[in-house]
Amino acid sequence: MASEFKNHPLTDFSVDGNRQKQQAALDEVKGQFDRVHPLHIDGRDVETGDIFKSYNPCQKDQVVGSFHKAGKDQAEQAIQAANKAFETWRFVAPAERAEYLFKAAAVMRRRQFELNAWMIYETGKNWVEADADTAEAIDFLEFYGREMLRYAEEQPLTPIAGEKNEMFYIPLGAGACIPPWNFPLAILSGMTTAAIVAGNTVVLKPATDSPTIGYKLVEIMKEVGLPAGVLNFIPGSGAVIGDGIVKHPKIRFISFTGSMEIGLRINQFAATPQEGQIWIKRVIAEMGGKDAIIVDSEVDLDEVADGVAASAFGFQGQKCSACSRAIVDASVYDEFLEKLVERSKKITMGAVEDQGNFMGAVINGAAQKKTLEYIEIGKQEGRLLLGGEAGPDNGYYVPPTIIADIDSKARLAQEEVFAPVLAVIKSRDFDHALEIANDTDFGLTGAVYSHNRAKLNKARQIFHAGNLYLNRKCTGAFVGGHPFGGFNMSGTDSKAGGRDYLLLFVQAKTVAEKIR
Repeated sequence: MASEFKNHPLTDFSVDGNRQKQQAALDEVKGQFDRVHPLHIDGRDVETGDIFKSYNPCQKDQVVGSFHKAGKDQAEQAIQAANKAFETWRFVAPAERAEYLFKAAAVMRRRQFELNAWMIYETGKNWVEADADTAEAIDFLEFYGREMLRYAEEQPLTPIAGEKNEMFYIPLGAGACIPPWNFPLAILSGMTTAAIVAGNTVVLKPATDSPTIGYKLVEIMKEVGLPAGVLNFIPGSGAVIGDGIVKHPKIRFISFTGSMEIGLRINQFAATPQEGQIWIKRVIAEMGGKDAIIVDSEVDLDEVADGVAASAFGFQGQKCSACSRAIVDASVYDEFLEKLVERSKKITMGAVEDQGNFMGAVINGAAQKKTLEYIEIGKQEGRLLLGGEAGPDNGYYVPPTIIADIDSKARLAQEEVFAPVLAVIKSRDFDHALEIANDTDFGLTGAVYSHNRAKLNKARQIFHAGNLYLNRKCTGAFVGGHPFGGFNMSGTDSKAGGRDYLLLFVQAKTVAEKIR
């Protein structure tokens, strides 16, 4: 019987031994940069000869990994392999399926500093952010394994005279997992292993900006002996293979995290039945946000400045949960701006293999170009207080950028930038702040800083966000404690890391037998 779930502890890098271990892992990983990675289909490594490369955004000419690229033929092979494997995997006992996850979690613990290092190089996460990503991946494995054991228990039903009745959960089938690059181990591992432990098989298409880290999950699942075909890994272009995977009549579900535009496209394709399709496809989607922190008049402004800066500029603002709008009460507006700018000026930026740098680069050149374009829009819509230009040209750097006096209807207040750009909006009072916070197409995370209990209670009811935080930053959800998912165009409110999540990968079957 599994022990009670507990979150994996984060590494304390103020301890000399931990710093030394992380530095050693960085040095070791750098020595593996020239490796070429295959596809993995039906338990076999597959090479196509069509190679693409993954780069370090902080040193944009540094190749982290090279990959054989999947085409339509390999995507078809992976789907067929997943469907074939499903015919046996679905009958494997839930406890046995859960054990694969528990073993994989143990491997991740052993390789934690190495996994951190790959993320530091491939996605520009600083040491703390990378370590939190690995810890979250471990948590997902441990939590979903235990959840499968709970789902496998006898389900309560109302007794019916003369009958023996039961209801149990069965898997859906072969599905597609399409994770993002920004949480390249945690989200990828979570969505993939949740599907697998529920008895499904998976075609995994990693993000093209973080395939190396995705391949590490494949290595780990091979190490723990996951049967062939249960997990198939096909890195490649979404434009070439993405639509075909989603539309395929033998794909039963799609689990996706990414932009609103692509999420809606997936949902539209999935809703249209294809020839030979005999089910309604299930879509599990998390699609980003335009998250706000409300700063009330009754607060400690130093504490709030810390929380807003961490939420807006942690991992370069490249989190769907990041604060991109600060909505500040007029009575403290000017004082708060001074403190926020002062706090944000202390942020260090550079290659994050150096522990001293808090911010790295944004993920690629296209992201940098888009961010700078939005900053120019923001300069026209408001008052630039900090940042506003590209950083060192050896990487895709954008420094912390704060633009004040933004109207709540302005583009910078409505459109997701996904970068270290914060729009600051003035509110007349608390009710007006709530009105502004809800005036968006999204509804993922939000936060309220206030010492007034009545205001906090009102926010609990009125602030329309899937994850609302009171008197703390709006990033940093923990598995089990903060089930994660949003409203409106932020997705299907899938609540990853919560007790409802595995329901998305199963269907309930009821069997009634007349007693003779």
